Amino acid sequence: MKILHLSAVKNWGGGENHIENLCKELQSIAPEVNNSIFCIENGAFQQRLKLTNIQVIPAELSFKMDPRYFLKLIRVCKREKIDLIHIHDSTALALCIMGDRLFDLPPFIFSKKTSFPIRLRKPTLYKYNYPKIKRILCVSQATKEITAHSIRDPEKLVCIYHGTGIKDKSSQTTFKLRDRLKLDNNISIIGNIANHIWPKNLETFILVANELINNQGRKNLHFVQIGSYSNLTKNLLLEVERLNLQDHISFLDQIPQASNFIPQFDISLITSESEGVPQFIYESFYHEIPVISTDVGGISEVIQHATNGLLAPAFDFMQLAEHIVTLQKNTELRGQFTSVSKVKLHRSFTTAIMAQKTLVEYKNVLNGRF
Repeated sequence: MKILHLSAVKNWGGGENHIENLCKELQSIAPEVNNSIFCIENGAFQQRLKLTNIQVIPAELSFKMDPRYFLKLIRVCKREKIDLIHIHDSTALALCIMGDRLFDLPPFIFSKKTSFPIRLRKPTLYKYNYPKIKRILCVSQATKEITAHSIRDPEKLVCIYHGTGIKDKSSQTTFKLRDRLKLDNNISIIGNIANHIWPKNLETFILVANELINNQGRKNLHFVQIGSYSNLTKNLLLEVERLNLQDHISFLDQIPQASNFIPQFDISLITSESEGVPQFIYESFYHEIPVISTDVGGISEVIQHATNGLLAPAFDFMQLAEHIVTLQKNTELRGQFTSVSKVKLHRSFTTAIMAQKTLVEYKNVLNGRF
């Protein structure tokens, strides 16, 4: 079975981490499956994949509908006799459809990794209902339910949680946060890992810090945010400066192997306004760091409020701040959360489980040919 995984994303993020994890696990559980990743030439994803033994096929993509991308895709499918194309983002889907109009490509599987609705515009609905798409793998039940409103054949929708790998985790880092930021041991680190994109709503992350540090006078906290900068970053940094929080918030940009820093956090904080299920939650579960999060997308499917974490409505920085105070005071509760979360992770949210369920869908789409 030859699977070609398509990515048209320039930065490294949770979606790209999912592709890498999926290919690694499939190599382990199904060595007869040949996985290749078709991605942007000289992009962050290709650079990352150089550290693996996964076959990578780079393609030029200078603008969204660059024909060089889908023309090369056609050549690769012909040459390699690809059986199935697994598409991992909406731009790659549009490019794949362009290629299919020129040449009869293999069947598609599409991964829906976000929980915001599909726009009710004719071109968008056409794209997501394209007949070559045989399955849409949804990252959560919430994503599946939202997507079902725009899909003519809801039988194509399958929920498969991404999870995290448990074989090759590490806490080795090139520096220690406390050393780099000159933090005393009595300072609690409230950490977040997310690229600077609007669904992550890092404005609320700053407002939580402002409530605790400026309004409540809790100076024993330091907020650390790791993730790729974007055109949103300037305003975030200006807001930190306006609120005089420079000594209490550190934006560190993208750091390789960012999840290795999670064990250095005291609490993981997610302030997103839209999500599937962020990889950061699974990684925090593994490293036994308690999680506080907004209740959006599929997050409540993996965190049960007051059982293995604390949830608050989107944008509610006051309640998120209260949750941080609660966990700071209650060591027993932190232990309960991390213990329950680790059990849930191993039972339901590993990349091995994800790969096994994905392989079943590959075989179903290919009608038992493999």
